[in-house]
Formats: sequence, C-alpha cells, structure tokens
Amino acid sequence: MAVNPVEASFESLGDGPPESYVDPELRALKRLAGVLRQHPGSQKPLDALQVVVDLAREMTQARYAALAITDAQDRTEGFVTSGLTAAELRGLRTPPLAHGPLGNLRGDGRPVRIEDLASHPASFGFPPHHPRMKSLLGVPIWSHQEVRGSLYVTDKSATESFSDDDEVLLAVLARHAANVIERDWY
Repeated sequence: MAVNPVEASFESLGDGPPESYVDPELRALKRLAGVLRQHPGSQKPLDALQVVVDLAREMTQARYAALAITDAQDRTEGFVTSGLTAAELRGLRTPPLAHGPLGNLRGDGRPVRIEDLASHPASFGFPPHHPRMKSLLGVPIWSHQEVRGSLYVTDKSATESFSDDDEVLLAVLARHAANVIERDWY
C-alpha cells in the first residue's frame, strides 16, 4: 500500500510542532486551559487572577509579575503578585498608584515596554522598599470598554528584553483576567 507523503510528514511531527514554533496566542490559550482544567469548579476571583499572574510570570520568563484592578477613578482595588517574597510584599505596604509607567498604560490603554526603568523619564514614585527592577512589559486590562487595570511583568530572565510574543501572551492573559473581573468583581 502506498503511503501518502502528506500524511507521513504529519505523522513525523508527533504531537505537533515544537512549542517554540506555536503562535504565542495559541500557547497562552493552551497553557491557560491546561491550568484551568486542574482547578475545576468556580474559584474565588483573586484565586483565578493569581493563576493569570503566575502564568504571565512563567510564560514570559519574568522575575516578577503583577495584576492591578482599578476603579473608575483609577484607584487600585485589587492587587495580585507573583515572584515576590513575603518580606518584599510587606515592604510594598500599598499597591501601585496611578502614576509612572503604569499610570501611562492605564491612561492611554496601550501596552508599555521599557528596557531600563531607572533611566526612563516616567519611572518614579516607587515605595522605599520596592524591589529593584530593570525592565517592564505591561498591558491594559479592558472591562466594559474602560481600562480597569493592568497586567505586567518585570525583569526577563533569559534576556534583557521582552518580545512581541511576550506582549501577545500578556494580552491573552489580560483578556481572561478581564472576564474574571467582569463576571466576579463588577
């Protein structure tokens, strides 16, 4: 029996192309679906958002990740982190305020990517015990056609720069966070 060369080439792929070749949006959706399958049933909103933040940090290979939920006046109502020690989290004392790079993101609704936070003109207002951070990538969380928060990662471990793929991953995770916020928060 003759072997169809197209079928043979698909069989040689096994389960599909290597993870690095898969579209970043698909990677984020597959990873999110896999984690959500491990947590069946309804979760508390902060637990569901913790999943998002942990995935953001893992998938972008960042040192830290955080998600801030804001009200209509841009005051932080919820704050979830990943990668901070308990001591570092206590040192923050308050969640981020709506100024600096994240304030810009929440103000205009566009992603922000900064290679060197220390030299960036919008980088100010960090609390005294805030961990040092070099690079930042953040995306808005849209809810009911308003920016109602941000999802951001800092300090990529493999390289110094966050990529376009990292931004796509964060945007997918931010959309899931928006669904949680719309369903369970507002």
